[in-house]
Amino acid sequence: MKQLTDPFGRKIEYLRISVTDRCDLRCSYCMSEDVEFLPRQDILSFEEILRVVNSFAKLGVTKIRITGGEPLMRKKLPELIASIKAVEGIEEVLMTTNGTLLTQYAKPLFEAGLSRLNISIDTLKADRFQTLTRRDRLQAVLEGIAEAKKYAFDGIKLNAVVMKGMNDDEIIALTDFAVANDIDITFIEEMPLGEVGYDRSVTFLSSAEIRGVIQQKYNLQDSSYKTGGPAVYTSIKNNKTKIGFISPHSNNFCSSCNRVRITAVGRLLLCLGNENSQDLRTLMRDGCDDQQLTDHLISALRLKPEKHEFDLAEEVKILRFMSHTGG
Repeated sequence: MKQLTDPFGRKIEYLRISVTDRCDLRCSYCMSEDVEFLPRQDILSFEEILRVVNSFAKLGVTKIRITGGEPLMRKKLPELIASIKAVEGIEEVLMTTNGTLLTQYAKPLFEAGLSRLNISIDTLKADRFQTLTRRDRLQAVLEGIAEAKKYAFDGIKLNAVVMKGMNDDEIIALTDFAVANDIDITFIEEMPLGEVGYDRSVTFLSSAEIRGVIQQKYNLQDSSYKTGGPAVYTSIKNNKTKIGFISPHSNNFCSSCNRVRITAVGRLLLCLGNENSQDLRTLMRDGCDDQQLTDHLISALRLKPEKHEFDLAEEVKILRFMSHTGG
């Protein structure tokens, strides 16, 4: 089996696939309030997604993460997950969700073979949740987390983007919530994707600062635990919960990058912090066969950059929002 490798010797084993640009929230750092969603025909079909997965699996990819928008807005998503899980070579299928629809979908997702769930939650205060997401849905998220815990997923993890002056006063509360529920949590430095109407250099809070706050209450110990993504984990003494930190600014993780992304419209995004991408949808709809698709992926990886160039002091260079990127 060929192994997909970039020009810097990094093996690509992890593919993130956005199945929709639609979402039932409007998180300020992810999309604009008046976002216009794409027409259905522009989005990859399940059949096209499976073609892409099969090609990547033949090139050594073993882990697939389903993202959005909000992936559960895509009809019959558990069926797609079951089909991906059945692809030879795929060992794990994971999903990132905002949690609002998990009361309905946690059981079907588990039965479809979903391995792990990441649930985004940046605040535990209802009024602040409405401000940050422009929707009054905190209770739905909390109920979704409780529902997901009923099933034996390999892991459930919370994701929190921390912004100074917006939700940094809840770092301990979010950690307490994770500990009380025996689930992990990752704190994420905000990424400069899309114009959001505020100065990210003012709201930026580094992972080291976040860790310092947590250590005021919890005894954190460095951990060798890995999930295959960019998070660096710590453990809490005498506790199951692991605390992760994703630090695209303060601790660049590009040297170990093992992943690429497929956007909802079928663009192969080689780097989160770079606009360079390849149009797989047009290639497939123009009639390429499976070998041509595989050959194209191999060629495309030669263009993967060494690292992103995020700089909070400069104006936004990546104009696409996180909702267009796929998490």
